[in-house]
Amino acid sequence: MSFPTHILAAAGYVFDHNDNILLIKTQHRGYEPPGGQIETGENLEEGLLREIMEESGITATVQNLVGIYSNVGQHLWYDGKTPVPTKIMMDFICRYESGQPTTSDETSEVIWLPKAEALAVVTSPPARFRLEKVLGFSGNVNYTSYLSKPQFQVLLDRLV
Repeated sequence: MSFPTHILAAAGYVFDHNDNILLIKTQHRGYEPPGGQIETGENLEEGLLREIMEESGITATVQNLVGIYSNVGQHLWYDGKTPVPTKIMMDFICRYESGQPTTSDETSEVIWLPKAEALAVVTSPPARFRLEKVLGFSGNVNYTSYLSKPQFQVLLDRLV
């Protein structure tokens, strides 16, 4: 598998009309918001909404950009051989529109949780850090640079 120089990805923190948050369970990282890589020819919003639908069966709309994250660490893909380049990720608050939680090839579980319970199930340090930023969102976009491996380390964290 050949990767580009940088991967661009987006995550959607989807809230329903009762302010519950949508989480998916993945094989390698546990619970996290739906999202993934933006594909060739897609803008960020199109790619994000596609990823939300593919991974969860939920249709959503984008509301706010919450954070821009740069994972500057270089590590190997899950196959243990393929180098993964640095990754730029953008986190968005989204609003639920329609659909029922449905698993996919990438997800083993799709759940709605009250916001107060979400941090208890998100255990990946980068995902937990980013969720905390979403839950504390005050209207200012956050920029963070970090390393995810060998252990999570924040290098720069500020509002922009």
